[in-house]
Amino acid sequence: MDLFTKAGMDMKPTPDWEAEAEMTASCGGLVCGVDEVGRGPLAGPVVAAAVILDPADIPDGLNDSKKLSERKREALYDLILDMALAVSIAEASVAEIDDINILQASLLAMRRAVAGLAPAPAGALVDGNKDPGLGLATRTLIKGDGRSLSIAAASIIAKVFRDRLMKNLGEDYPEYGWAQNAGYGVAKHLGALKLVGVTPHHRRSFAPIRQILSEE
Repeated sequence: MDLFTKAGMDMKPTPDWEAEAEMTASCGGLVCGVDEVGRGPLAGPVVAAAVILDPADIPDGLNDSKKLSERKREALYDLILDMALAVSIAEASVAEIDDINILQASLLAMRRAVAGLAPAPAGALVDGNKDPGLGLATRTLIKGDGRSLSIAAASIIAKVFRDRLMKNLGEDYPEYGWAQNAGYGVAKHLGALKLVGVTPHHRRSFAPIRQILSEE
């Protein structure tokens, strides 16, 4: 293996406009990117975002939200809202997560996000391998937030929105550290669950919460 080949393998892919161009050509209209955040936490809703970018005015630095610093995500959040043709954010509640399971709740939030777009898209690029059933031309992309600029934008919007939501909820429940952990099952959160108990914002269908409730 030569040095150039190795360098190419070591380079991390960055999102581009290729999938959007292909989808636009096939569906003949606007294309949105769709992503969700919050499938893994023990508390809080799952949040989805749908974004239609303006191909002539795309913010610089879009990438998978997990690869960006909080400061960069916050800055891009505002830029996306200012520059995109349309942005929609939707949730599926803790009650819905417990009722229909986290996967179905995630797909529900995606459907709600796309339904909230104005203008309406003709096609959608969705992160992952599950088609949410949007009722329009859809292409799923595994690790799409690192491949598609529109999905990357949606990942940033969903992540920042949910992080802010959990910080606000955490003001009423400071013991759990939601401002720092966004509801994920880190040590501080698990410790508070054992000491303080379960809140209305916890997902009772998730094993750690279910176990604590069974012990009460």
